[in-house]
Amino acid sequence: MVDVREWSRSDTARLLRVPTSQDDKYSRGVVALRTGSDAYPGAAVLGVEAAWRTGAGFVRYVGGRRAADAVLARRPETVTGADAGRTRVGAWVIGSGTDAADRDDAERDALREILDGDAPVVVDAGAIDLAVDARGTFLITPHAGEFARLRTQLRLPDDGLTTEEAVVAVAATLGGVVLLKGARTLVGDPHGALVAVEEGVGWLATAGTGDVLAGVIGAVVAANPDRSLLEAAAAGAWLHGRAGRVAAGMTGNDSPTHGHPVVALDVAEALPHVIADLLA
Repeated sequence: MVDVREWSRSDTARLLRVPTSQDDKYSRGVVALRTGSDAYPGAAVLGVEAAWRTGAGFVRYVGGRRAADAVLARRPETVTGADAGRTRVGAWVIGSGTDAADRDDAERDALREILDGDAPVVVDAGAIDLAVDARGTFLITPHAGEFARLRTQLRLPDDGLTTEEAVVAVAATLGGVVLLKGARTLVGDPHGALVAVEEGVGWLATAGTGDVLAGVIGAVVAANPDRSLLEAAAAGAWLHGRAGRVAAGMTGNDSPTHGHPVVALDVAEALPHVIADLLA
């Protein structure tokens, strides 16, 4: 039996703050992303957009030319290029919009270097398999299918564990935080702590919203170096879910009962409104 704490609006608000006159772009959080690919350049755009919209002071993108061009077309304030990872980074985001089957040795080595570095890493999609051997501080963000494949990779038997117990078991085995995406998102750490985030909405089940989530979490992690990865991940999941509700028109007393379809950029664009409401 695993104790589950429900993550709340007030829990999330405690990880947000208004910048002061003493802040600069670096103190607000530096996020670096190695995401996207020639096949899925949009993933890079979505993660970068989300990091900016969540309040990062500085965002760097390290990736292929096609994805970098798409990032700059959407967010020209982003720093890109081969040396874009050299500034001190508060959090990395890797793997979104990539496929492990297409990864070459150079890319594998670059991702392993990030995973073994000093900065915390948000590990998504095509990089999740590399977390098994990671030596740094990280959290993974699998959906149900990726989570099942990871359990197989780790040789964790399907012995009747509840989903909650399985999240805690995987986190303990990996030595990192696990965020299992879903209608009820679960976040567990290697010490057995587990929280549930239920702020999301069904309209978020659409392509690209996971890339947005990774960027949101990266920004929250970078801005909160003194908070645990579990807290930062849960806060990011709450912000993402609430932004989905805002984008779908499902907030306010006069909001429609069922909401309406959204696309991933709608969710990213709703983030500043969610944050303003929390800070009010």
